[in-house]
Amino acid sequence: MTPEEFRSAAHELVDWIADYRASVGDRPVRSEVAPGWVRGELAGPPPEMPVGLDALLTDLSDVVVPGVTQTQSPGYFAWFPANAALESVLGDIAASGLGALGITWQSAPALTEMEEVVTDWLRELCGLSDEWYGAIHDTASTACLVAMLVARERATDLSEDRGGLQAEPAPLVVYASTQAHSSVSKAVLLAGFGRDNLRLVPVDSVTLAMDPDALRRLMAEDAAAGRRPAAVVASLGTTGTTAFDPVEEIVAIAAEHGAWVHVDAAMAGSAMMLPECRWLFAGVEGADSFGWNPHKWMGTILDCSLLYVRDVQMLVRVLSTNPSYLRSASDGEVTQFKDWGIPLGRRFRSLKLWFHLRLAGADSIRDRLRRDLAHAQWLAGQVAAQPDWEVCAPVPLQTVCVRHVPDGMDDAALDRHQQEWAERVNATGRAFVTPALVEGRWLVRLSIGAEATERADVKALWALCRESAGDGAVLG
Repeated sequence: MTPEEFRSAAHELVDWIADYRASVGDRPVRSEVAPGWVRGELAGPPPEMPVGLDALLTDLSDVVVPGVTQTQSPGYFAWFPANAALESVLGDIAASGLGALGITWQSAPALTEMEEVVTDWLRELCGLSDEWYGAIHDTASTACLVAMLVARERATDLSEDRGGLQAEPAPLVVYASTQAHSSVSKAVLLAGFGRDNLRLVPVDSVTLAMDPDALRRLMAEDAAAGRRPAAVVASLGTTGTTAFDPVEEIVAIAAEHGAWVHVDAAMAGSAMMLPECRWLFAGVEGADSFGWNPHKWMGTILDCSLLYVRDVQMLVRVLSTNPSYLRSASDGEVTQFKDWGIPLGRRFRSLKLWFHLRLAGADSIRDRLRRDLAHAQWLAGQVAAQPDWEVCAPVPLQTVCVRHVPDGMDDAALDRHQQEWAERVNATGRAFVTPALVEGRWLVRLSIGAEATERADVKALWALCRESAGDGAVLG
């Protein structure tokens, strides 16, 4: 494809994207295709000859779009906000068009130095001190794994230079809340600690945040038994209920054992852009690493996850690699992001943030976050006002956890009822919500935060929930 052919095709593709976004609210929110349907529609021998762009766009519309859950729809209330602001889409296009090779500073100085700029911007916007240094990863799962690798090596005084964990005289233990994201357990396993050395700390029955007294007790028991507490993962904005673990207390307890503290704020980190929400993050400055995802609530298109650390030298010492073919005269003077994470090569992800922040502006992003917080408080008030409904957890951010609890049902029947009415909501195609099992009971999460969602959409969701649960109400 020549540049001129690309110009023509790109105009058509951008028009298609714009039309898709303009009509996304008219489509069923949850993908309803059967397993194997997309593969069946697209399967066949590999193309030996080119086809026209029209044929590709037809397949995009007729096959791909039905096979995608519409996370940009105003009726999307599932999992977590997965916004893809069009400002950041432009940055993603620019990054792909440049095709920069991000392996060292020398391979793309702009890629490295723009990443330094935008991670500093986000640090400042979140009110973090200049003791933090950031890099962009693909997801919080990878960021957590990197943190666990560094925690492991600090706890063992760089066992990677000797026999690794296999040669250590005592097992290392990691602690996380029972409500921590599943990626935390995966990171602990991949970092070699072993499932037997992961302690899931009980949570407070009301806040569903980690119980610091339980953490202190577990760490003391492990230390007394000859095990070494190595790391604690504090969750700020847990997946199930957006609970906030008490970081300040966790940091103090971990310090008694010299344990690394990683803060996982994958979705909730966006709230740090709001000064009035920063009290929720009290104690973060005492942690060792902090991760959050602009590609969730803030809205920079996937994949864009930030990991901040305070001890960059330790990070680089653990993860650096320096083959002869990558050495240059600039070594020692510049940041080499290849030494800050797992992959050698990296995309020009900072362009997405650069475009997003410059074209949208932080003020407009903050306004949207505040809008979502107000929607959640409105919805929580509506739920609490109804006798057969309950709000099941505090609502610090944009997620409202609810249950419909009509008389005459035992616990097992109530659990089935939550899953059934949630499925009835989803089957309408007008909204998509997710049930979740939290501390032994099923509830339904109403996660507000899609960029297109306005108060009318939240009101429509509440009416649909009541109708699907069969409470018989007629809403005005």
